[in-house]
Amino acid sequence: MRYQITAFILFAAIAGSRALPAQQGKSSDVGIAQTPPMGWNSWDSYGLTINEAQFRSNVQVQTAKLKPFGWNYSIIDEGWFLRNPQDRPHPELLQFELDAFGRYIPVPARFPSALDAQGRNEGFAAMGRWVHAQGLKFGIHIVRGIPRESVRQNLPVEGSAFHAIDVADQTDACPWDPTNWGVKDNAAGQAWYDSLLHQYAAWGVDFLKVDCIADHPYRISEIRQIQLAIEHSGRPILLSLSPGPTDLSHAAEIGSLAQMWRISNDIWDVWKSDRPFPRTVDSQFALAAAWAPYAQPGNWPDADMLPFGELRPKPDVGPGPRKTRLTIDEQQTMLTLWAMARSPLMLGANLTMLDAETLQLVTNRDVLQIDQKALASREILQEGDMVAWTADLGNREHVLAIFNRGDVPLHVTKDLASFGLVVRTWKARDVWQRKTVTPIHSVDQMIAPHGCVLLMLQP
Repeated sequence: MRYQITAFILFAAIAGSRALPAQQGKSSDVGIAQTPPMGWNSWDSYGLTINEAQFRSNVQVQTAKLKPFGWNYSIIDEGWFLRNPQDRPHPELLQFELDAFGRYIPVPARFPSALDAQGRNEGFAAMGRWVHAQGLKFGIHIVRGIPRESVRQNLPVEGSAFHAIDVADQTDACPWDPTNWGVKDNAAGQAWYDSLLHQYAAWGVDFLKVDCIADHPYRISEIRQIQLAIEHSGRPILLSLSPGPTDLSHAAEIGSLAQMWRISNDIWDVWKSDRPFPRTVDSQFALAAAWAPYAQPGNWPDADMLPFGELRPKPDVGPGPRKTRLTIDEQQTMLTLWAMARSPLMLGANLTMLDAETLQLVTNRDVLQIDQKALASREILQEGDMVAWTADLGNREHVLAIFNRGDVPLHVTKDLASFGLVVRTWKARDVWQRKTVTPIHSVDQMIAPHGCVLLMLQP
């Protein structure tokens, strides 16, 4: 969710490895998210307004141009149940599509395939089948809780003797979303989430993004209920928690329940800013370094979406429809940092307007390999505006990323041993220049402002 939160938390960098223990009975056992998830999410370009025609058009481009490179999740973000999303600034005017059990269902005027031949709303079942037929995985966004309208009508909870009034914690509300009440930590609350996940499993949902739950506030009781409901559903569904900043003290707990969790508030196409919202690319360096030791199969600290390409027609933050404000150097730096930290990669571009520069950026096989396969990724050195990371790729292959966070060009001259790479001479491939360079024992590079150098090294 992309609404301004004025409070923020600054995490201190963590030294050494603090990998989470392997989670028993969770994602590591069923094969979910064994590598950082990659996909496309509708939020950065469509906000609350995505409709079926727009979604299908983007997925068709994703299938043709991105799926071969591993971008395999297709996600409808928030607002698919709103009849009048344009009235979001006026909550009292909002109208929702609900089923007989008080659950949100897609609005047929926006998602016509929700209606079957008899005119019954079958939700996203047809959409899920269509996405799967493209060889992709289907995801949706929800805000935690139970609809206030369901509570007002006191609708029954499917598969139980409970009603909405038994579920709702009316002392708890998401501070930036007026649509739901929180859910009580009781049998009625569990029955509610069981009902939701039964519905989503029937729709073929593979990825569930749950908002207003990882921070401001951290709702561990509802995280547990949702994770248990996923188990009860019988379908392996990836659980992604939002927004951040998730506190590092919650790492082990949240990692035992979810496969992805946000490490920061929402990030947009801004390099640096004095404002606390939105997060900027430059502000992610410290958080990425702090969370990198926790990345492992089934557990992926999430640095948030990639606001690349055309962000239109309805980006939720910033000066209206636009091409990303990040320069190509800044985009390369962002994707490199995300890859070195092994963050999930979720692209926000309008894919129907995908330009050659953005396509080349997000289909660089070397940088994607780093994101998917790197081991022991870590920040190794900071000197002024220079930040360096290293990682291992196995078979004695290593990765070195050197970033220039400054506003002027930076000349870096250092022996590779300064970065912990002690072999005398290395064969090197420049990932962003897409070329092999002369065997090297040192770095002598002029790095553009906000730019980076990314080298794959073999002895």
